[in-house]
Amino acid sequence: MDIASVEGLESLSVRRLATEVEVSKSGVFAQFGSKEELQLATVRAAVDVFSARVIRPAMKVPAGIRRVRVLAESWLDYAQQPVFEGGCFFLSVAPEFDTRPGRVRDALASARRDWHTLYAATVAEAQRLGEIRPEIAPDDLAFELDALARVAAEDAALLDDAARYDRVRRIIADRLSAAAVEPDPPRRAT
Repeated sequence: MDIASVEGLESLSVRRLATEVEVSKSGVFAQFGSKEELQLATVRAAVDVFSARVIRPAMKVPAGIRRVRVLAESWLDYAQQPVFEGGCFFLSVAPEFDTRPGRVRDALASARRDWHTLYAATVAEAQRLGEIRPEIAPDDLAFELDALARVAAEDAALLDDAARYDRVRRIIADRLSAAAVEPDPPRRAT
């Protein structure tokens, strides 16, 4: 995952991995069988890491807008304090395969769809609980929050500007405040 985050999934090979981990090429080949299987295994492992760092912390929080906030914050934390040398694995490798048909692209696309589906479902759940305004489309809000985080992560890396994370945290907090159902104002005693 580290190699792919810096050099791309295409740079992975049975030979390269064998050299990096100092095992025989045949030992790596026996584990994966082909370069494509190695790439697919790498994508699956990256999904597991993303889930552990981003999704599981949010799922520990009670359902509602607070969970949506934690999901957004965990995603930003994952990107800002990268697990991999090249930053977010998916932001690093997606451009390499986004227009190339095949199983690796399908695996990356599936991971992306699963992430967006979970994010939208988390927003919808907060909406069902009466914590997000009913006129807001859950898919749209999830897309917006994710897009903000992705742009911040990409710009922070490319421009060497960690302040992008602070800006996007503020924007996301403002957006979620605007999406939240306002509690009824306190009633005066008569």
